[in-house]
Amino acid sequence: MNTQRWMSTRFFSFYMTWGIFLPYWTGWLIHAKGITVSEASLIMSLGMAARGLSTLFAFPYFSGKFSSKSLLNGMSVAALLAILCYIPANSFSSLLIITLLLHLFYPTLMPALDSAASVLVQNKQLQHYGKSRSWGSLGFVVAGMIMTFFTGAFGDDVILWVLLIGTLIFVGLGFMHAPVVLSGKPQASQTKTGGLLSLFKIKHFGLVLVIVILLQAAHASYYSYGYIYLQDIHAPKFLIGIILNIAVIAEILFFFFADRAFRKYSIGSLLTLAALGSTLRWILVFAFPNVIMFSIAQTLHACSFAMAHYAFMQYLIKNIPHEQIPKAQGIYSALALSWSTAVFTLFGGYLYEIEPRYAFIGMIICTIPAMLVAFFYKKLECGKEVQVKNFAS
Repeated sequence: MNTQRWMSTRFFSFYMTWGIFLPYWTGWLIHAKGITVSEASLIMSLGMAARGLSTLFAFPYFSGKFSSKSLLNGMSVAALLAILCYIPANSFSSLLIITLLLHLFYPTLMPALDSAASVLVQNKQLQHYGKSRSWGSLGFVVAGMIMTFFTGAFGDDVILWVLLIGTLIFVGLGFMHAPVVLSGKPQASQTKTGGLLSLFKIKHFGLVLVIVILLQAAHASYYSYGYIYLQDIHAPKFLIGIILNIAVIAEILFFFFADRAFRKYSIGSLLTLAALGSTLRWILVFAFPNVIMFSIAQTLHACSFAMAHYAFMQYLIKNIPHEQIPKAQGIYSALALSWSTAVFTLFGGYLYEIEPRYAFIGMIICTIPAMLVAFFYKKLECGKEVQVKNFAS
């Protein structure tokens, strides 16, 4: 198996499990384990907090001790064992403990996979990051299609078993032949690179991080309230899943063509376009509260999420030393993909109770500042005549 195919397979198999866990796990806790909505929400919120701590501290630490392959295998086995612990658990306290344990390992596979891909690109072994990452998005869509069938035929109890099988497959793939560079244990000299704060000494790292934190936080209302908002605007139930998947399909198409289509774009240009697309997306949802416009706005997920993520990955590969990539990924995962989303979910919920549309227009409190900072960063790039090339070439 060549490196491109290996990376694509790993992304696809992981995001298939994520496509089961992210949309369905709260419902499984409620319907299969018999806990209340508020109890399930508390469990998942605390799990997200644990996820942030794990990706910010534990993941970078262990990345300095173990090879990328060992880290991926170890975390996936630990996640599998944690999922097995759900089978006998029935009380609120036991479900909470297991969820906290699961979030220490399972979500950290995302930055671990992106870190592995970054290392492969830097070592000229992976030609197209975008194409491989598009297979991850495809896996998420496939998981949704599978779960629609299985939950309809067998009920919510099947969610655990499908997740268990998917994770078992991911674990099994981890023990197949992997690129040799990922099996190299970090050298002692590589681990002595300073703490997390040392990253902020790298030119413009803090600036780029602020932009992507704001852009990812702007998805909070969509992730938490998009489903119920579609119900509020009377979307047909059989179409809701399809409408939500428009965003993922747009993401897949972006990642597939990004390496060629955006070869000559600077990082600042990509971030500015991402912020502009995100702002337009939430304005459209607010201004036109109907199913058709919501569906059209879903295509802008290619800008608001995919382009922002791609730009950050491009920045890492071009500017961050090999040994510090896990730290950068940990900060990004914790601040942009976990904690900022949790904070703005509360803000969006407050607005949603006033008027559902306000929860979406409220997200421009993130996107407009992100656009301004991104434009400023773009001007810095132009001023210093930064030569931008495709990071995958």
